[in-house]
Amino acid sequence: MKAVIYARFSSEKQNEASIEGQLRECMQYAEFNNIQVVGNYIDRAQSAKTDHRPEFQHMIKDSYKNLFDTVLVWKLDRFARNRYDSAYYKNVLKKNGVRVISAKETISQGAEGILLESLLEGYAEFYSAELSEKVKRGMTENALKAKANGVRAPYGYYVDEQDHYQIDDTTAPIVKEIYSLYLGGTRVNDIAKILTSRGVKNRGYSMNYNAVFRILTNRKYIGEYKFGDVVIPNAIPALIDEEDFNAVQTKMKVNKKAPAMHRSEDDYLLTTRLFCGKCGAMMTGEIGTSHTDKKYRYYRCNQSKQHKCDKKTVKKDWIEELVINEILSLISSDEVLEELVDRVYEMQSQESNTVTVVQNQLEEVEKRLRNLAQAIAQGIFSSTTKRMLDELEEQKSNLESELFQAKVTNHILTKEQLLFAFSNLRKIDISTQEGKQRLIDTFVNSIYLYDDRFVITFNYKGQAKAVTFQQLNSSPLTSKGSPK
Repeated sequence: MKAVIYARFSSEKQNEASIEGQLRECMQYAEFNNIQVVGNYIDRAQSAKTDHRPEFQHMIKDSYKNLFDTVLVWKLDRFARNRYDSAYYKNVLKKNGVRVISAKETISQGAEGILLESLLEGYAEFYSAELSEKVKRGMTENALKAKANGVRAPYGYYVDEQDHYQIDDTTAPIVKEIYSLYLGGTRVNDIAKILTSRGVKNRGYSMNYNAVFRILTNRKYIGEYKFGDVVIPNAIPALIDEEDFNAVQTKMKVNKKAPAMHRSEDDYLLTTRLFCGKCGAMMTGEIGTSHTDKKYRYYRCNQSKQHKCDKKTVKKDWIEELVINEILSLISSDEVLEELVDRVYEMQSQESNTVTVVQNQLEEVEKRLRNLAQAIAQGIFSSTTKRMLDELEEQKSNLESELFQAKVTNHILTKEQLLFAFSNLRKIDISTQEGKQRLIDTFVNSIYLYDDRFVITFNYKGQAKAVTFQQLNSSPLTSKGSPK
């Protein structure tokens, strides 16, 4: 027997055998049973709840090469803690003439051995699920006590030995200064520049715009603790007065940050999707300045720049808000979500036809092999049949490997999984640019903007919906203050 050893150490903080210990005991088993070990596959810090383990997949692929006939593991839970994965990959190995042996669990090859192995695999899956529940329960209990739970302390705090947040006397004054500067009229970008010029760093990095913005919006500074669904007011020593914090939030909503100072082209959410209804050209984002130096952001037809189209400009925030509202209206319908699930599920099946094609090719090769075997059994054997046999066997081996790869790559989500994913889109935080962009990228194919309406085409049945501006209580399209 030629064997390879598969060893794994998970990232969970449990008292399990080390990689070296697993290898040692597997080698002892191999020597005692006169098994030749020809190689090792080792996954470090990898959970067996999933099959996305590099060396594990490497081992499965190598099994097609007939380099070994046995996989030695310390215990079966090293191989998999998921009964589906365990059964699937053991079946793949079995077809390749490879069996899995546990060095520490004596399992016979009869019916009772199959039962015992199934029980051990079931226990491994139960242990994994129970461990996950215990971890979640423990973290919830810690959260109810306002413990850090492994979350880094925000700037101005540290985590004490009891895992609670405490005020850092060295950095806390800088947090208070940031709030004071912003309430005094200093912009976020300028605050970052002031702190950077003084050499102030946040965990070794410069105090940039994003760092200052996070400090100005973090509710921990008013003593509010949040972990998952657990929210506890006044659970942390407060650094900032709640009245000042609320004043900062109000001021930030009014200012909405200076656009020309920090926003990029990516901030125009409808870029590459918004088109002029008059000439069909793409509309792109621009920034204009009024005679009072106030900046305005809008979309403009590319042809209007060359005076080839008289399409009016449109305010950026106004048109983006209308599009977001149309998307939210679309996905609020349970009927639409169910149809989306059906269509995507059907699309997956169509896109995964590689598996079907390879499967059909493999069945055809196996059929030809059976016919050739019958011919040989009837005494028809020559150098030609020998060559044909070798070629078909090689084709079969290659197709089996290709089929396995296709099945791994083209994993099809169930309708329940798709419905869960689409339902979660309703929970996207549209107060953030990231949330808005995700909705638009997912659902919007194109938008054609006219002077009296816009037509939005969804990535859903290819349907288009026209919205007239007479239906809206909004101002007209012209961007007041934009360049003439």
